Amino acid sequence: MGLGPGGRDHLTPAALAALRMADVVVGYRPYLELVSDLLAGKRTVASGMREEVPRARAAIAEARRGARVAVVSTGDAGIYGMAGLVMELLPDACDIPVEVVPGITAASAAAACLGAPLMNDFAAISLSDLLTPWAVIERRLRAAAAGDFVIALYNPRSGRRHEPLARALAILRAERPPETPVGVVRNALRAEQTVRLTTLGALAEAEVDMLTTVIVGNSMTAVRGGRMVTARGYER
Repeated sequence: MGLGPGGRDHLTPAALAALRMADVVVGYRPYLELVSDLLAGKRTVASGMREEVPRARAAIAEARRGARVAVVSTGDAGIYGMAGLVMELLPDACDIPVEVVPGITAASAAAACLGAPLMNDFAAISLSDLLTPWAVIERRLRAAAAGDFVIALYNPRSGRRHEPLARALAILRAERPPETPVGVVRNALRAEQTVRLTTLGALAEAEVDMLTTVIVGNSMTAVRGGRMVTARGYER
């Protein structure tokens, strides 16, 4: 299930119901802390970064013992979340019922903070090369840039991963003019939220981290009244 951005206002009623019904809640420790007030009386299985496979296996083991298990992700569990991994680890002939409860994605949360930048075709690309080879990420970036997609960059830069963002910006700057609008949203729809509008040429790498979603506009994107808007073509 997806928790959305993490704030209670953006947790869907279906996700809230799933949490309330669960006997066991499994997740990355910081994500469980976002909903700690909803976990009273429930057993929790918490683990750290890069422990996704053990988390998924623990959830399946709990379900096999008859528990109702909620595996949580921020955003949407089916977009860079835990839903796919759980399904990969379940055998084909499995009688455990599985339901995916969607949540508000990082891209849609960031877009709402910026205005309406995703009004036409867009691509979501993660810059994390922990699970996807950089050569594949680079090919996708070049294709999205050449195709004039608005691009939402997930996992753009961490404390140790600086190079992927620098290389991604070099690719995009080779395809798009420096004045292309870019939105930088950190902690979208959370209390600590910050929103900044800049351009592709002026974007500073240092202002981006793993809590940031970067949205790069296309040829139809403009800043109107302080809002980032991608025209869909209604004027035609």
